[in-house]
Amino acid sequence: MVVPSPTPLDTEKVRAVDLPIIDLSAQRSEVSKLIVKACDNFGFFKVINHGVPNHIIAKLEHEGLSFFAKPVPEKLRAGPANPFGYGCKTIGLNGDMGEIEYLVLNTNPLSIAERSKTISDDPSKFSSIVSDYIEAVRGLGCELLDLMAEGLLVTDTSVFSRLIRDVDCDSVLRLNHYPPVQVDCNDRDTSHPYDNRNKVGFGEHSDPQILTLLRSNDVGGLQISIEDGVWIPVTPDPNTFCVNVGDVLQVMTNGRFVSVRHRVLTNSCESRMSMAYFGAPSLQTRITAPPELVTPNRLSLYRPFTWAEYKKASYSLRLGDRRLELFRKCIED
Repeated sequence: MVVPSPTPLDTEKVRAVDLPIIDLSAQRSEVSKLIVKACDNFGFFKVINHGVPNHIIAKLEHEGLSFFAKPVPEKLRAGPANPFGYGCKTIGLNGDMGEIEYLVLNTNPLSIAERSKTISDDPSKFSSIVSDYIEAVRGLGCELLDLMAEGLLVTDTSVFSRLIRDVDCDSVLRLNHYPPVQVDCNDRDTSHPYDNRNKVGFGEHSDPQILTLLRSNDVGGLQISIEDGVWIPVTPDPNTFCVNVGDVLQVMTNGRFVSVRHRVLTNSCESRMSMAYFGAPSLQTRITAPPELVTPNRLSLYRPFTWAEYKKASYSLRLGDRRLELFRKCIED
């Protein structure tokens, strides 16, 4: 089961907040400052004028919707997700569940080409579309990570981005489909932010990687939490990318940026589809903060570890567990 909420959905605290929207076409130094401020305050922001071509986005969205519209037996040919492939309702390996179906792909071109054979009737076309999308969003991710390093006054401004540029990086692309609850949409409870039939599509968690770039259709459901028990709905906008800090980036900024906890609720009447790129380093990469972010006034908060070690820990825990606590140094250190 998904880690249960402390209270029923219809009695939870919801707060409307104007989340940061950053125009990447603005002056670079100003953009860098705004990104750092957003990561400090929310661990989350949206970007516009992001440079990812609309036709590349549209093609992958079309492929995703076409796949999820297939009969269940055909979709099951692409599964089970262990960890790559098609999955439905089951999230991870430790009993977490959600109202979701999904495709998980490694970003390695050879892996995509092989996996496409069980996903699409035209594997070559599907593989090409996925690879084009990954190349575009990886470029956006690298640009954002460089801007973060610049804003943090780190001398080596590629210290974060080189981790996802690495040919051996462990990045992942995930297509998520949240089917609507089958109800009479004329009989909805509009007196509360949650319809009384909303369900948890993907339970509360943080992302273990460096950063996540998420593009969704115009159906809401994503929420972030920067305060325990309080949820901030993210207004859907297909023209933006949502960006959130992952666990690895929290460590590499020595706790300055916080890996934001988030979840997705289903919609009563409309299906939501999202495409998430999770930028991750290679398995052998040693995760530490650059020297500029470790000072006598801010000692290192985490012991060094490799991405392989952290990934293994993540896979061994439940979705909502706070994995970074396992790697936090003791106060007396």
